[in-house]
Amino acid sequence: MSEKLWDGRFSETTEKCVEAFTSSIDIDKRLYAYDIEGSIAHCKMLARVSIITEDEASLIIQGLGKIKREIERGEFHFEDSLEDIHMHIETRLVQEAGKAAQKLHTARSRNDQVALDVRMFLRVETIDIIKNLTELRKVIVEFAKKHSDIVLPGYTHLQRAQPVLLAHHFMAYYEMFSRDVERFQSCLKRINVMPLGSAALAGTTYPIDREYTAELLNFPEISLNSIDAVADRDFILEFLSAASICMVHFSRISEELIIWSSSEFGFVELSDSFSTGSSIMPQKKNPDVCELVRGKTGRVFGDLISALTMMKSLPLAYNRDMQEDKEPMFNSVDLLKSCIEIYVRMLPNIAVNKERMESAVSSGFLNATDLADYLAGLGMPFRQAHACVGKAVGYALEKGCELHELTLKELNKFASIIKNDVFDFLTVEQVVGRRLSLGGTAPANVNQAIKKAGEELADGETGKRENGERD
Repeated sequence: MSEKLWDGRFSETTEKCVEAFTSSIDIDKRLYAYDIEGSIAHCKMLARVSIITEDEASLIIQGLGKIKREIERGEFHFEDSLEDIHMHIETRLVQEAGKAAQKLHTARSRNDQVALDVRMFLRVETIDIIKNLTELRKVIVEFAKKHSDIVLPGYTHLQRAQPVLLAHHFMAYYEMFSRDVERFQSCLKRINVMPLGSAALAGTTYPIDREYTAELLNFPEISLNSIDAVADRDFILEFLSAASICMVHFSRISEELIIWSSSEFGFVELSDSFSTGSSIMPQKKNPDVCELVRGKTGRVFGDLISALTMMKSLPLAYNRDMQEDKEPMFNSVDLLKSCIEIYVRMLPNIAVNKERMESAVSSGFLNATDLADYLAGLGMPFRQAHACVGKAVGYALEKGCELHELTLKELNKFASIIKNDVFDFLTVEQVVGRRLSLGGTAPANVNQAIKKAGEELADGETGKRENGERD
């Protein structure tokens, strides 16, 4: 046989530098199990429609099983001259099964073969990511439940704004990661389409049974256009987009934990097992894990941009540029899964400084909006009430105290309708407890949200959200 499976029309040998440059085996050998699984299904289909005999199919399937075991044991030899995992497996199969193996590629191209392998890989990884994100959401719910009585300042512009429950703050991340699950679940529908049988781009003249192959490989849908099937990488772009958005959420929570664990805030302390020290300053305890999650976010963004740029100018159908789809995909899969695992393990071990958080709530005029609401409730137009409270805040700043520390006589300078009941109205408990609007931070709301989330997750199916539904 020829040195390469495709070199029949070539009269010169390939330069070594070209072999090295075009080789993707260091990257795509990760797909070996999916390539073998897809080949076994294709082989069974060829036998079913009598393109090959049952005996030939048996030889091929036995050979593929042996090759898989060789790879798993580290006994398989890889070399640049064979370019990719598909050529490696086929070449070794010919050595193992002889002429029967040469028939395996009937009605198939590397174009639809690689599209199949990538979809099978990404299907498994996406399902795993959904499962891991579900575990993370459980951890967040437990964290919120454990700290359901703690109040801290809510921030806008990183300035103290209004008091909120710590549980409410963390349940915001539950919502974010729930949307991530929805996105990956939706993405999975586009991943889970079988391209095999499209061949190079035009389909095949052989009487293949694509439905049977899809059934063997557990694909609920089959690609309907042979050109699109081999040229499509939208499902990778969509995955990378969902991964990038998910990493935004990890970056945001990392940023908050970094800030909150600083001496200036002192709201939380990360466990020693998720922190590092300084090579020169013995006192340091650094939130390096959170910083690395924040930093790795840029790599996932870069993977998305890389894949988008690769695809943006490609004419139909397959182009070799598309060989570059795997590295960003593999990288983002690995990074996202590692970040999920870090947070699943790290969050339960975070120590919360309740006293420091609640002390921070007592200053910064966090009840100013409530004083304006109090005035509006007595009939004053809200804009007028806003102006009155603003002047009262200015007065309190000059005096060096909070609004609730002013006397009734002092408050009456800005609004004579204020009565003595205002002081109960402005307590932290009242300020938080009154926010009963749907989605608000009142304890009754937050406890109900925690309960509902727990029920969703306890089913083992994660509720309606992951079917793309909402209440």
